Amino acid sequence: MSSEESASVAAFRDLYERHVNHVAAGRMSDAIADIVRENIPQVFEGVDVPRAAVAGFAIKDVRADGERMVGETVYGLGDRSVGLRSIWEFRDGRWLAAELENFPAATDAAK
Repeated sequence: MSSEESASVAAFRDLYERHVNHVAAGRMSDAIADIVRENIPQVFEGVDVPRAAVAGFAIKDVRADGERMVGETVYGLGDRSVGLRSIWEFRDGRWLAAELENFPAATDAAK
């Protein structure tokens, strides 16, 4: 990875951490503001996501994937953990989540 790509991922990581903190605190309107508008509500279809404040979380990965960025976090929901991957696109001068999908979460990852 070039130094330019590393700087880009580092800048995105700041945004992603802010987004994850919104989700973790249950500030869903702030979290939804980071999603591509035309992808709502279908971006949530078939995806298990936190619906309120969570018991804990662990950011597992933040990376570039071609022209997109990917963030992966495990959220602890008390009785279970949910792995949530978000795929972000650069639109209108800012990064926005365009896709969501689940990934397997270790049972003790975010408790």
